[in-house]
Amino acid sequence: MKRLPRNTLYAAVIVVFLISFCSMLYYGKETFYVEKKLSSQQIYDYHFALITEEVGNDYWRLIENGAKEEAAKHNVYLEYIGPRKSDNEEKLQTFDRMISAKVDGIITQGIGGERFKALVHKAVERGIEVITVDTDVPHSERQVYVGTDNYQAGYLAGQALINDTEGEVHVGVVIGLLDALNQQDRLKGFNDAIAEEKRIHLADVKESNITEIGAAEAAYSLLKEHPQINALVGTSALDGMGIVQGIEEIHLTVEPYVLAFDILPQTLELIDQDKIDATITQYPAQMGKLAVRHMVDLQTGRQVEQLQFTETGIIRNKDISNGEIIKKGDES
Repeated sequence: MKRLPRNTLYAAVIVVFLISFCSMLYYGKETFYVEKKLSSQQIYDYHFALITEEVGNDYWRLIENGAKEEAAKHNVYLEYIGPRKSDNEEKLQTFDRMISAKVDGIITQGIGGERFKALVHKAVERGIEVITVDTDVPHSERQVYVGTDNYQAGYLAGQALINDTEGEVHVGVVIGLLDALNQQDRLKGFNDAIAEEKRIHLADVKESNITEIGAAEAAYSLLKEHPQINALVGTSALDGMGIVQGIEEIHLTVEPYVLAFDILPQTLELIDQDKIDATITQYPAQMGKLAVRHMVDLQTGRQVEQLQFTETGIIRNKDISNGEIIKKGDES
């Protein structure tokens, strides 16, 4: 057998050595990187789930922003989760999954029905605290409700309509969801307020399915079916914007009085443009902050009042400049 020249053999040994050395450096670096990455993962004190009405909803994004800001202060991992489009069945399933995941606390919109109450009971049995936000289910075992006093907000809307109008008023109401507890409470408060004023009459109520286009269609239908309507009231965040669209589509000679709900930027711009007369203010970011803060309180054994109502008020054109609130409106 012919032997390789000595120089060739030395060269081969050197190549093998270099390959082995480089591999050692590379894989050592990768191992070190992975260990460093794992060691740098944050360890949280608590894991909370915030179950939204629907992911992507501008109003619920404000709740999320407030909740995340507060969570960062308390070393809380906050999981924001929910359906893409409002769906009670999916929300209930998500609630059940979060219980199975053994999170430390669940912050969720209240949902009517016995199944929601049963899930709250299941969570509490397993040592998981539950706070309702935005919508309450008072006869459940939830520990705390954080959000608007929805009956009072509706009553405030009725008072605003009375104060801002004269003569006979026929009002159409655009409601987010007819089966949503917070919407039902707002409508009841509104009805109770206008019942005290004989010149104001409720013509009809239509559902927007908490979408802007749904609100536009509802407003258009109300005006078509009830030509006497000269005031429109929305009870959820996107209704005011949709109502304005519905009015523009029908080309009225005299525009009706419009009362919206919430202070999304688009709503404030429409008030500034005199297309919406007033809106009921809620502070969703404040709801998110307080919900997380009180959930931490519950984890640490502190006593928390069951009802934590956030502010409500009325914003009109005089309270806005260039689409920004320059002063808080009249409060409830």
